[in-house]
Amino acid sequence: MPDGKVSPDNYRGWLYKWTNYIRGYQRRWCVLNSGLLSYYRNEAEMAHTCRGTINLAGALIDTIDSLSFVISSGGTQTFHLQASTEVERGRWVTALELAKAKAIKMAEAEQQSSCSWEELTGQSANAENLLSSMNGKLEGLLACNELVTKHAHQLQRQLTNLDEAMLNAAPELKTAHEKAMLFKISSNAMLGACSDFVSLAQSQKLKWAHALQQERSKRVQLEEQLETLAKQHASLEKAVKRRTGALAAGNDSTDGRHFNSRYADDVTSEGSVDTDSYLCKDHPSSDDDEEFFDAEDSVTSVSSPTPPAGQTSTVAGVRGSAVAAAASCAEEWPVVPDRNPSRARQRRTLIGTKPAHRMNLWSIMKNCIGRDLSKIPMPVNFNEPLSFLQKVCEVNMEYSDLLDRAAACEDSLEQLVYVAAHNISTCNTTVHRTGKPFNPMLGETFELDRTADLGWRCLCEQVSHHPPALALDCRSKEWHMYLDYSASSKFRGKYLQIIPHSYAHVQFRRSGNHYTNKLVQSTVHNIIVGKLWVDQSGEVEIVNHTTGDRCQLKFYAYSYFSNQTPRKVTGVIYDKTKNARYMLSGTWDSKIEFWKVSSSDPTGGHGIASRVPTVKSGPSSTVWQMNPMPVGHENRYGFTDFACAMNEPEPNIAPTDSRLRPDQRLMEAGRFDEANTIKIQLEDKQRERRRHREAQVAALEAQGKQAEAAEVSRHKPKWFRAEQDPLTGAVHHRYVGNYWESKERQDWGGLVQIFKAGDAASTGAVSSASA
Repeated sequence: MPDGKVSPDNYRGWLYKWTNYIRGYQRRWCVLNSGLLSYYRNEAEMAHTCRGTINLAGALIDTIDSLSFVISSGGTQTFHLQASTEVERGRWVTALELAKAKAIKMAEAEQQSSCSWEELTGQSANAENLLSSMNGKLEGLLACNELVTKHAHQLQRQLTNLDEAMLNAAPELKTAHEKAMLFKISSNAMLGACSDFVSLAQSQKLKWAHALQQERSKRVQLEEQLETLAKQHASLEKAVKRRTGALAAGNDSTDGRHFNSRYADDVTSEGSVDTDSYLCKDHPSSDDDEEFFDAEDSVTSVSSPTPPAGQTSTVAGVRGSAVAAAASCAEEWPVVPDRNPSRARQRRTLIGTKPAHRMNLWSIMKNCIGRDLSKIPMPVNFNEPLSFLQKVCEVNMEYSDLLDRAAACEDSLEQLVYVAAHNISTCNTTVHRTGKPFNPMLGETFELDRTADLGWRCLCEQVSHHPPALALDCRSKEWHMYLDYSASSKFRGKYLQIIPHSYAHVQFRRSGNHYTNKLVQSTVHNIIVGKLWVDQSGEVEIVNHTTGDRCQLKFYAYSYFSNQTPRKVTGVIYDKTKNARYMLSGTWDSKIEFWKVSSSDPTGGHGIASRVPTVKSGPSSTVWQMNPMPVGHENRYGFTDFACAMNEPEPNIAPTDSRLRPDQRLMEAGRFDEANTIKIQLEDKQRERRRHREAQVAALEAQGKQAEAAEVSRHKPKWFRAEQDPLTGAVHHRYVGNYWESKERQDWGGLVQIFKAGDAASTGAVSSASA
């Protein structure tokens, strides 16, 4: 029910709004405020999601019957509303009419007085015209003044002569009458000019007063900002001095290349502000962050919250060892070159346009229903000129600045906000791109060294072919991200499901926090008819194994019959005591906002499917926003500027790098027929290598050498080794090192020639000399 009192400023209550012919009228919570009518599904949505808003200033309000009425804004928006009673409908219509009248009056007042300083100073032509007009009016006033004075003197003389010549009064009276008429005309002209001048001055008075007030406000704000910057600058100078002294003391026990946990403990205990933490909001450090720096004592002191339903007790049992492992990793942090923007090379931001080669996808997919897509040979016509290694690197690293900002955070919960935003950002590439990446060859690699401009370098390798799996390792001075990607894909006739089975890991050097999460499920729609589009759906849990904090993300599947915003994602961040601390909301193709929770209902659980806790929150802030797409991306496979640089040729890379793949290079050049031919040859060569290995295994087994046969049958990745993850219990591939050192020496011995056509005998290792 409405609040009762009809007020044009604030009126709210339940109404029934027409949605569509299937669902009809649906109950909505409507709010009338400041000339705007907004509606929500319930009162709780007012804090984060508005379903629609209409401005009453230019709207038409029409009553249909005793319960229904329509609000229309000239054809662009129309709300069909219905009240539960006739009295309630009358209250709403009255409130809407009053709000509309007030909105119109306010709009007129703003129009009369709206003149910003930019409009007055930025448009010099208008200012000059105004001054010219005022100068013209002033000159008219001066000319009229001279005429009035002249004619007044003439009239005075004529009256004097009239007194002296009363005998000849008739001609003198006629002349006096003419002089008086001239005086009257001149006076009227002067009064008209004065009236024009006064009107012009009055019309500009409010505008100049408004502009002056704005300038005063800007000056006050600028003074406050300068004062704040001065204080921050003084704090930074003190922090640099303290940090320089601590670093000098720490050089006695370290060579400067590895992280000194004792020094980090000193800085944290002093509470000094450094240039990295200044990038983040000022939040007090949690106790869990400080416990890490004394890892030997803190293993037993870190609390282990009860895992949510469905999680094995193994994870909780290894949390203590996980903290110790994180501490060890931080103390032996890998050496990564420093950033040097002056050495960063200019990377390309454009690729060739996509040729108009059409092919019926259904003619290929109709015989593949129920099969694994990775085992289906596909022509390059449905691909994009990137391998899956490059695609995984792109989606995880395009918004690496989120990890930089997370590393600068002092509060582990706020750090989790940026980690969650980075996880969501990995989905945005599927909005404009539905092309299939090239399936990597077994042993194929891809490197991306962006230490000069972005501060990180990344390495991927295809570690398995059936089932397909790749490993990624990306490192900077402040964070380390690694993941395995293996997924199963099933074609269901109308849509294609892609279900990942692996985990992603993110570690931070300063805090020692270690996060893990599974990847979200993807679905490709309109395989048979219509335009292909990709949706993300399901729940993702991000766990901080160091502190026990968790983030629950929910990706909402799109439905034609749902009122949910397309591509919507929400999230709640819980501390180790299961209290909601932050909330996230937005869309994975546009932006994500977050806000801090001031209080929450502690009965809310971790699972998103459980009851959503009641929270009170502060103002929202944008944590991630998708970069604008470049001009003409529709004709260039939907690539962003970052994606265009993925396949750019580079010198001194490994001979197994995806950039050297010939069929992919031909496709980028628009030579699809040649690309298809080379693709078949490369795949045949890979099958020959597999058959050759299987023949070796059979021969060893026939000789009774089972151990050697098992060793030959397994593919050994060059740069990664499989091991069991103590945190998740899953098998993952960890980077063993030596790639970047081999690149520096240009020693690529032991690599298979996967991109060279030939028979199985030519699949030996590449010698260092030939490389």
